Amino acid sequence: MVFTNLSFLNEESMKKIRWGILGCGKIARKFAADLRFVEDAELFAVGARELNTAEAFAKDFPAKHVHESYETLVSNPEVEVIYVATPHGLHHEHVMLCLKHKKAVLCEKAFAINYREAKEMINFAKAQNSFIMEAFWTRLLPHYLKMKELLAQGKVGTIKFLNAEFGFIPTPPFPSRLYDPALGGGALLDIGVYPIFLALDLLGKPDHIDAVMTPASTGVDEQCAIRFQYNSGAIAQLFCTFASNLATGADIAGDQGRIRLTHRFHGPTTHLEYYPGIVETRESIDFEKAMGNGYEYEARHVNECLKSNLTESPVLTHNLTLLLMETLDEIRAKAGIKYSAD
Repeated sequence: MVFTNLSFLNEESMKKIRWGILGCGKIARKFAADLRFVEDAELFAVGARELNTAEAFAKDFPAKHVHESYETLVSNPEVEVIYVATPHGLHHEHVMLCLKHKKAVLCEKAFAINYREAKEMINFAKAQNSFIMEAFWTRLLPHYLKMKELLAQGKVGTIKFLNAEFGFIPTPPFPSRLYDPALGGGALLDIGVYPIFLALDLLGKPDHIDAVMTPASTGVDEQCAIRFQYNSGAIAQLFCTFASNLATGADIAGDQGRIRLTHRFHGPTTHLEYYPGIVETRESIDFEKAMGNGYEYEARHVNECLKSNLTESPVLTHNLTLLLMETLDEIRAKAGIKYSAD
């Protein structure tokens, strides 16, 4: 059917959301590149601590406004939502700055240094009636949604065991945030959040946590091994490291089958593996490749939330973010990982 009269279309649904990006590092570049695949998004403004950094960023990712500071970015009255792409040790400061200017916020992970900071950020957003969401892009990717669908259909039965890992050896010159305790450095908050999020999303809050870490020369965790135990009998084994290159995969095993998320389970992939029943046969479920780096899915979701006048994502809820931060605090207490912000 072809419509010749388009007056029925909701003008609000056609409106472009004006995005600002706070921080012009590597992940901000990936996000900016993917905004072009979001039909109702516009990269409207960028801001950095220095003007030349913002100008260099805007040469590659043109924006209507280039700001020489974070303060001038958040003061721009036309910016509707800001993607906070600074190191997680600075998230609390920068998110609060955005919220004080009544901007909607998409904040990179780890959401904050600890639960206390995260709770303050979310409570202030609620008080301002402003949207805030943690940028846990994995939860919105097609392969992850398919995995959730298979689990909901009972394809693996009751989950008995979950194993997830994330590891790589940083190559110089690497970002100082990886090992700087003042910025919340260490493997746990940088990459360990992915295996932990997976376990919490699928199994919920653990009844018991064990964790150990190996320190780097700066005192932050170079490696961290975590075990979740549940009164149901389920166990999750989780590991993150800056000391070795791992497959970065995940297995979700139940009493009726198993799902394998292959290399780089946290990011966009073209397939997952399903092992049905007791006999070890494999089904490969394929997906179309993401148009960009995979960040377009979370940006599109934020736009949908804003156009629906939501202050909280129904998928990446405030409670899920707070559960993650609370669990990270407990893991750090068990493993002996401390920050000055604590």
